[in-house]
Amino acid sequence: MKNLKTILIILLTSLINFHIFGQTFTIGELEKFNKMDMSSFKNEIKKLNYSFYDKTESPYFVLVEYDSPDYQYKIGKFEYVTDKTGDRIEFQFKGKENYSKYEKLIQSLGYKKTETGKIPGGEAYVDYFKNKAQIRLVSPREELENEFFTILVFK
Repeated sequence: MKNLKTILIILLTSLINFHIFGQTFTIGELEKFNKMDMSSFKNEIKKLNYSFYDKTESPYFVLVEYDSPDYQYKIGKFEYVTDKTGDRIEFQFKGKENYSKYEKLIQSLGYKKTETGKIPGGEAYVDYFKNKAQIRLVSPREELENEFFTILVFK
């Protein structure tokens, strides 16, 4: 019984530390963030101890970005003024292993690979669709292997 308590305490502490010092998100969480209005998103992301990073405004969209407490992850929310179909969540993370995990997870959720290409900065992307839902995975250029990988979840 004492060993069980010790194991439970270690697991609980690990989960709390993971939540505070390193936060990846499930596809469901990213989709949930995307459905929120900007105010709700800001409140929710602050509860996860993410700190404000940057805000970009144009006549067409607003982008608000936040850093994880350990600066290993970045999340941003785009809200477009006229075409709400462009609204999206952009989650950035490091590591090809995390990219591969997201790729497998997306496919296991029934998303189908539909298109590949390069964005204007030269990064490769892969689009996945399920019904009308779209997810895009973006890889950094090969010579920039220490850069962020990105997952975009569209409305």
